[in-house]
Amino acid sequence: MKEIRAYIEPFMLAKLTQALMEIPDFPGMSVSDCEGFGQEKIAHIQDFIPYIRKKRIEIFAPDELVDIIFNTVMTVANTHQLGAGKVYIINVEKSGHISSMKNLNYSNNQEADS
Repeated sequence: MKEIRAYIEPFMLAKLTQALMEIPDFPGMSVSDCEGFGQEKIAHIQDFIPYIRKKRIEIFAPDELVDIIFNTVMTVANTHQLGAGKVYIINVEKSGHISSMKNLNYSNNQEADS
């Protein structure tokens, strides 16, 4: 299982959500507001805006869906402008449902008791 974490322009969220929901067995996602800045250089210091608003998307997906989700985010959220966002794929060591106290094992698509 992997986490796909993306930072995108807020106005791209609806379009991206629709595209992701069309992926068979899409596992769902969390969305939150965030602010930050990258390494982009600015021409004049008076143009500097310390933090740019973005949407943070977190998707926890089985390995077999990671590539299609990653490619969908890269394609659909692309504004072709500097600051369009970033996407990361992160290994997930363990996960579980709090209410049932069961560990999740997405490597073979089954829940594992623990």
